[in-house]
Amino acid sequence: MDSENYDALKLENQLCFPLYACAREVVKKYKPFLDGIDLTYTQYVTMMVLWEKGSATSKEIGEKLHLDSGTLTPVIKKLAEKGLVTRERARDDERNLLVTLTGAGEALKRRAAAIPAQMGGCIRMDPRDAAELYALLYKLMGALE
Repeated sequence: MDSENYDALKLENQLCFPLYACAREVVKKYKPFLDGIDLTYTQYVTMMVLWEKGSATSKEIGEKLHLDSGTLTPVIKKLAEKGLVTRERARDDERNLLVTLTGAGEALKRRAAAIPAQMGGCIRMDPRDAAELYALLYKLMGALE
């Protein structure tokens, strides 16, 4: 077969690759800041949901973060081991695991508050371009659902 038939297989023609590579690089930029508060990126975004809500079921957290329970369960367990959250079965439905911030988890929010600005300094991008990218990524997420 001639090479034109394989153009779709070229890395440069893939939308998924720059998304994947950028996501990896952004998470890599977060690492030194998250090391300072002893969280992984997945733990950090889980805590962000809880800092916003105070408590949520693991199902709600998973839906918000687009994570399955196989990925989220060990993250929540680790956060509980660190004393940042509690885990208990919901009283109204024991199938649901309720995850709640502890005092230590709430206190960590104050230490984490500087991270978004620190990350802003790592990603030098025109604010209009960043806003457009943000909108397009959420549009893509909606199209994939």
